[in-house]
Amino acid sequence: MPWRLIIVILIFAVFMTFITFNLENRCDINFGFTQLLQVPVFLTVFVSFALGLLCALPFAMHLKKKAKHPVVETKPASSAISNEPVNPSEARQKFLSRFRGKKSQNGGFNDT
Repeated sequence: MPWRLIIVILIFAVFMTFITFNLENRCDINFGFTQLLQVPVFLTVFVSFALGLLCALPFAMHLKKKAKHPVVETKPASSAISNEPVNPSEARQKFLSRFRGKKSQNGGFNDT
């Protein structure tokens, strides 16, 4: 089910309800050097919300850049000495074989 679409529709329904209840409500906005008269309340709310989003956008972009770190693969201790490339799936299988009761390379069970 498209949950995002349902959420967007619900948000627009809330916005439309807010607008219809505030169509007749008007306010004056004073900027100090100029004044806007009889501005609908829903416009002042939406404009202030949009300006808040614009002010928060640089901070959100900075956090995204900070979250991206390069992934560093570590080699198991046995292959750290050799210069051979390590296949991650083989290294994982070798590691997990110790815990599954499989026979290890030196002949014992669950040797660590």
